[in-house]
Amino acid sequence: MGMRVCMVGVGAFAQSFIPLFKAHPLVDDISLCDLDRQKLKENSHRHGVRTTYASLDEACAADVDAVAIITQNWMHAEQAVQALNAGKHVYSAVPTGITVDEVVRLVGTVETTGKVYMLGETSYYYPAVIYCREQFKKGAFGRVVYGEGEYYHDWDHGLYDVMKWRGGDRWREFAGGPPMHYPTHSTSQIISITGAHMVCVSCQGFVDTHPDGIYDPAANRWANPFSNESALFAMSDGSICRINEFRRIGHPGTVRMTVFGTEGSYEENWAGKAWVTKNTADCVRLDDLLACSGVPAAPDRQGKGLVTSQDGTHLHASRVHDVARLPGEFIGLPNGHCGSHQFLVDDFVRACVDGTLPPNNVWQAARYALPGIVAHESAMQGGALLEVPDCGDPPAAK
Repeated sequence: MGMRVCMVGVGAFAQSFIPLFKAHPLVDDISLCDLDRQKLKENSHRHGVRTTYASLDEACAADVDAVAIITQNWMHAEQAVQALNAGKHVYSAVPTGITVDEVVRLVGTVETTGKVYMLGETSYYYPAVIYCREQFKKGAFGRVVYGEGEYYHDWDHGLYDVMKWRGGDRWREFAGGPPMHYPTHSTSQIISITGAHMVCVSCQGFVDTHPDGIYDPAANRWANPFSNESALFAMSDGSICRINEFRRIGHPGTVRMTVFGTEGSYEENWAGKAWVTKNTADCVRLDDLLACSGVPAAPDRQGKGLVTSQDGTHLHASRVHDVARLPGEFIGLPNGHCGSHQFLVDDFVRACVDGTLPPNNVWQAARYALPGIVAHESAMQGGALLEVPDCGDPPAAK
């Protein structure tokens, strides 16, 4: 028997995931949950999903195996803990949580309940990150010296509309959240490549003076004055890592990273992507290899009438994506954020069904989030050097 999954939150981002959960061959039934009754009704009709729930409380009391939480980002940890305690597996959108206490409690809840928790961190499946993980496994970096990850997203690129949609009349109260409370797109890149985690941090913040007043400490619930934060971390493997989270920047926006090693390095900037070494003859441009231009499905995976939207292509995948591991039912379906969505859904469903540990498990999710939370505290203290707590490795890996 397959899984029964409830999608909690049916806003814009959920539209990319409802079709994937619905199409996965190990999912027998999908239901929808949202506080907005009109939105719930519209999505029930749009996606052909008959069962709906008016609250997370209702979904937790229902006969479902798992919930996928795609709600306001400051609610994720609390809602995940509620669902886990109700006996449900949990897929959560990022970030993991926004306080140290709630992240630690989330890890403890997974350990107590034995349920699967997985963070839907898209950067884990970005082509460059996949490529660098393979290079690291081969020893091509040598010893990692320095890594950097950054997420640049200016408010003028759609964030006003997003926050007004999410926060309603109180949107300003939530809009000015510390940038380092949303670090996982950046931190996950470095952590998932090297396996090292952050141990201490010094962070600086850029005091925002924009007339919209979003980062007026009196206007937001976190008393946060910073629109941009830049943190320098010491890593558990002896390397150094810099993470930037910027929301006021004259830039088209990006999620990207660079990793330098003693023998080889990966560099990425506006000009492109490259593998470089001490010998210039060994340097390789990677733009074509890592381009998310779609990958044709193998002939034996086409023509089976698996899904009505099938077009014979693994949409938005790159040549480094292992598309052969994906269900054939996913061919032609949405696959956003550089080809990551389909892999994330498949990871979660298979972990729940097989009882295995997904890549972005709760222990990794804690290591993605806690550095940013502590980094913001450092910035609020003028750059004080602070220790980053660690929830440890998964039990099976100890």
